[in-house]
Amino acid sequence: MYYFLVHLRVLSALVIRETSTRFGTNPGGYIWAFLDPLAHIAFLSVIFMAIAHAPALGTSFPLFFATGYIGFQFYQGMAGYLNGAVASNRSLLSYPNVAPIDTILARYILQFGTTAVVGFCVFALIGLSLRSSITIQWPFLIEAAFAGSLLALGSGLANNVLFIKYPLYEKFYGIVTRPLFMVSGIFFLPDALPHPAREVVLLNPLVHVVMLFRQGFYPEYRAIGFDAGYLYSVAFSLLFGGLLIFTSSRSILRGR
Repeated sequence: MYYFLVHLRVLSALVIRETSTRFGTNPGGYIWAFLDPLAHIAFLSVIFMAIAHAPALGTSFPLFFATGYIGFQFYQGMAGYLNGAVASNRSLLSYPNVAPIDTILARYILQFGTTAVVGFCVFALIGLSLRSSITIQWPFLIEAAFAGSLLALGSGLANNVLFIKYPLYEKFYGIVTRPLFMVSGIFFLPDALPHPAREVVLLNPLVHVVMLFRQGFYPEYRAIGFDAGYLYSVAFSLLFGGLLIFTSSRSILRGR
């Protein structure tokens, strides 16, 4: 019990430190956290409103793109933030009570909470602009957020080791993952694509995360092609592989 309380205090202190480092002491850092997704959603809405009469689902372009972008951010925002957790907190690892996994968990908690709060505010703002109220099915949203963050956690655990051990891999990873925004179903419905493009796109687990997230806002959306078994198989495989690499690389993580 004593060690659990010590670990909890360390984790709490790290979350506070990460919050201060990331957002600072002035409101500007927090404001940017809201402006960034709003800018992306507004940009996509303006572009597609100019070339299409209606979104692929519903009647609101901002709502359609917000459901894709926020759902995607539970992975993308998390993965980007977790990848540098250990390297950014290397000086703290000289303290025996601070373990490398604590830096990962602290950033996981902060990023998950940040994305959830930002998403809530974004959808509340969009809801005020709509004539009819938004019907939300929370189980779909919670499951999608959990699945997306689980994918990010698995890759983040592995990347914290691989980025340190193989600097070239970090550049390669950045190049390979850059197109994910374009192929994860943010501005299109994967199930509406023709064969064989649909089958290829559905190999991306993030497509399933976005489809699941959208089901929370569109009761009429059937998400044909969504495969929860495939999504969680990839997520838990990544998590297992990430934990294996992370736990077997203690000396690398502590810089010994």
